[in-house]
Amino acid sequence: MSYMEKSHVYHLLQTVAQQLRKQADEAGMAAAGVSAAQGAALFAIERSPGLSQREVAKALKQQESAVTTMVSRLLAAELITRTPRSDDPRTLSLNLTDKGRDALVRLRAELDAINQAIEQSLAPGELEMLGPALERLASK
Repeated sequence: MSYMEKSHVYHLLQTVAQQLRKQADEAGMAAAGVSAAQGAALFAIERSPGLSQREVAKALKQQESAVTTMVSRLLAAELITRTPRSDDPRTLSLNLTDKGRDALVRLRAELDAINQAIEQSLAPGELEMLGPALERLASK
């Protein structure tokens, strides 16, 4: 085992994730009026227009019940629309509105700044090692 105990690695990852989520929430609310989680849903819908609520939940690795509340808030803020699918009217498609696309432009600028700060805090070469390692952890 390395110099770090397994529980210590978990604690560090959890602490960093909480700090980054807080930064993203604050930046997203100030710039675009959306939380980090709401922004993630908007990005999923941007990547795949017409997703159902269930598909958004799957993309975000969230429970559908949590996404239900999020979708309601995004609808109320007029950032997305919800319309019946032509191939299955019982399934509702989620799409960005112009206001939602504008919010994503502002949010993306804030997240780019956070990513840049992360990159600047790492030594040369660390990001190339950290990125793939985090992707492996996230895929489990």
